Amino acid sequence: MTPDQPAAPRSRTARPGTGRPVPRSGGTPRLREAVRGRGRAASPARPRGTAAASRPPRRPPRVNVLDALRGLQQRVRRAWDRPLTAYYLLLGGSLLILVLGLVMVYSASQIKALQSGLSPSYFFRKQLFAAALGGALMLLAVRMPIKLHRAFAYPLLAVSLFLMCLVQVPGMGIAVNGNQNWISFGGPFLLQPSEFGKLALVLWGADLLARKQDKRLLAQWKHLLVPLVPATGMLLGLIMLGGDMGTAIILTAILFGLLWLAGAPTRLFAGVLAFAGVIGMVLIKTSANRMSRLACIGATEPGANDQCWQAVHGIYALANGGWFGSGLGASMEKWGELPEPHTDFIFAITGEELGLAGTLSVLVLFAALGYAGIRVAGRTEDPFVRYAAGGVTTWITAQAVVNIGAVLGLLPIAGVPLPLFSYGGSALLPTMFAVGLLIAFARAEPGARAALAMRQPALRKKLARVRRKTMRRPVKRRPSGER
Repeated sequence: MTPDQPAAPRSRTARPGTGRPVPRSGGTPRLREAVRGRGRAASPARPRGTAAASRPPRRPPRVNVLDALRGLQQRVRRAWDRPLTAYYLLLGGSLLILVLGLVMVYSASQIKALQSGLSPSYFFRKQLFAAALGGALMLLAVRMPIKLHRAFAYPLLAVSLFLMCLVQVPGMGIAVNGNQNWISFGGPFLLQPSEFGKLALVLWGADLLARKQDKRLLAQWKHLLVPLVPATGMLLGLIMLGGDMGTAIILTAILFGLLWLAGAPTRLFAGVLAFAGVIGMVLIKTSANRMSRLACIGATEPGANDQCWQAVHGIYALANGGWFGSGLGASMEKWGELPEPHTDFIFAITGEELGLAGTLSVLVLFAALGYAGIRVAGRTEDPFVRYAAGGVTTWITAQAVVNIGAVLGLLPIAGVPLPLFSYGGSALLPTMFAVGLLIAFARAEPGARAALAMRQPALRKKLARVRRKTMRRPVKRRPSGER
């Protein structure tokens, strides 16, 4: 700088010692970052969470156990009170029992088939064919009107009586396990008419009591007993000629169920029960085989001459299963130790292979069927529906109790199959028709009918959407340059 040039005034924005002005934008990026860093270092940073730490922690709301249980109880009650509850229980429960029964029949009958020189799936294929035929009968029972069911009762009773008489004809009747209650149709196809006699008694007895109730005759004990008790006695006599006391017990239970639903007086009901008990004791006393079965209740050893062999090995099978079983197909008792593993004692094989969890599942399914049947019988106003539903429910429940009680050693071995579960087409066909009867009654309830009518349009809309989606053809997107 020359002396004759005046000194430039120092600006406020000049940098000290250089005289260079600082740009108004705040300097270079490095300078701005340095200034910001000094400012952050100068002011002590507040640790995160200080304000939150000073506040007291929020306590979770207290849950009242009683209120939660009451709410759960109300939800369960609303679910049970829905109009379609009985319908879904009957349909779902019966199908689950049937499918599980098919699986267990295949598992329990393989060794028996191989010992007889047959294919391992021989009994399973026969049961599967019977289940398919029974499904058609169930669908027929669901679609049939109630008037047709009532008209079908009398021909069915006549045909059942005729076939049960043919069983006693020499050359036509066949004895199986000491009981002559079978008719051979050639080859492996056998028919047990007494199983259809159960269905005939339910339908005919329900129609008879409904007609008498319409005429207000059930208040007189003569009309209450005649001709229901004599006709049942005829069926029981034909069955006992063949020596099948287990089926006779189920028929007697159906008779008592019908009388109970008809409102029989306590004295009359007790008198009929006492009379049936006396006859039963006489029949047991006069048969050494029945006396030995009665003596095997609660047995833990096979006993003399192995008379309790089957009962004891049924308990062994349940004990081997434990909580969750030894695995499907891994039963040891079906290898010739336990007689009739796929028919009368299939529940024991189920306990051995599926454990306590499997047996409890079967019990819950039968309990659901029983509850649904009682609900259908209690909510209807049609007397025929009430008697028929009560008779079918008594039939299935009593037969399940007799079979499972014998396996558990609580009842004598009666030789009756587990409904919908054990092997046997003669028992499966009428039982599935009876379950279809219950489903038809459940669908006929006013609330269920309205609920099903409301769900049909929604179901049709869903099906239409699915069809539109599946019928659409995928279109390839062409590149933008193509025409």
